Amino acid sequence: MRTVTAVHGAIRDDIGDLTTRRPLPAPGLPQVDPFLFLNHHGPQIYPPHNRGLPFGPHPHRGFETVTFILAGSLAHHDTGGHESVIEAAGVQWMTAGAGLIHAELSPQAFMDAGGPLEILQLWVNLPGRLKMTPPRYTGLQAESIPSFTLDGDGAMMQLISGEYGAVCGPIESLTGVFMATVTLQAGSRVELPAPRGRNVFLYVVSGRIGIAGASVDRWHLVTLADDGDAVAIAADQDTVLLFGHADPIGEPVVAHGPFVMNSREEIETAIRDYHAGAFNRPAS
Repeated sequence: MRTVTAVHGAIRDDIGDLTTRRPLPAPGLPQVDPFLFLNHHGPQIYPPHNRGLPFGPHPHRGFETVTFILAGSLAHHDTGGHESVIEAAGVQWMTAGAGLIHAELSPQAFMDAGGPLEILQLWVNLPGRLKMTPPRYTGLQAESIPSFTLDGDGAMMQLISGEYGAVCGPIESLTGVFMATVTLQAGSRVELPAPRGRNVFLYVVSGRIGIAGASVDRWHLVTLADDGDAVAIAADQDTVLLFGHADPIGEPVVAHGPFVMNSREEIETAIRDYHAGAFNRPAS
């Protein structure tokens, strides 16, 4: 079993009236290569006649965004011609690649009626050879994502990408990322695969777990040593986890706002391309 190297609490950083916590990057932890950034929005209740989410049109280049809609709904549209409204328990996987402008807003029905909202957005880096890959987008409703019982009572996995036994996630990751959400009932135990040589991403969305002798509360990110090929978790309370693993890229990371490249020169090119309108072209 892997051992814990550190536990990092999320930093509160609200965006207007949107409750936001950011566990990554954290002090002393710029990334969990290739996982770059996680925003946890909510949980909160929006009143009727609200303004919804504030994420109007903005660009990205050089990485992927994975968005988990735990409660509420999310409307997406981008300059690649992709549009969707994803409901609770659904997921969006967007490969910005060479460049997209997208917006992530609340549907009109949510702004009219209000209701619970909780969303996670994870940024996953791309290696230099794929940073200029053609953009793509997949929006998945809950019924399109396999959900199944794990070994042990009270443990369920929703598999987004990668393989678990005979089950394959619906997203074919360009870089072989394994990504899932795991739901545990209080008192349940589970061992999750974590192949040696890969970096593990483990965030406690809600609840509390015990792992390798450490007690970890909600809104904390756990980093693990590469000293085993599985992670043993016990749920002290009803718990939701964001769990993934991937091969580290091991390349320089130069980030500037919504662009993540390998060098300052590539960032400057991205800015020029954006201002020249190069991100406004639908994928051919």
